[in-house]
Amino acid sequence: QVQLVESGGGLVQPGGSLRLSCAASGSIFRINAMGWYRQAPGNQRELVATITSGSNTNYADSVKGRFTISRDNAKRTVYLQMNSLKPEDTAVYYCNANIVRAAHYYGMDYWGKGTLVTVSS
Repeated sequence: QVQLVESGGGLVQPGGSLRLSCAASGSIFRINAMGWYRQAPGNQRELVATITSGSNTNYADSVKGRFTISRDNAKRTVYLQMNSLKPEDTAVYYCNANIVRAAHYYGMDYWGKGTLVTVSS
């Protein structure tokens, strides 16, 4: 069993900051890419940022320069530092990880249950 648990969401004023965390646990041999996605009411889920096992990063244009993704492989945790938040960043943020459960197995995508970020004055 593999679990991804997000934390760090909440209510913040425009221009403020939040840091999301997502910890993976369970039967894990290796974690490949990890990432954050978000879904606003009425919208489809969209990519926010991803990070490879070698720490190469990719960002949606809408968050470049404001959000930073990082990971701590020893803690099996991925982070999303969100600065200069805007009302349009309001969404449920989901953690994603491609996880290999045992040697010679293929990686599978796992998702967390999401954490709500609300940007409002």
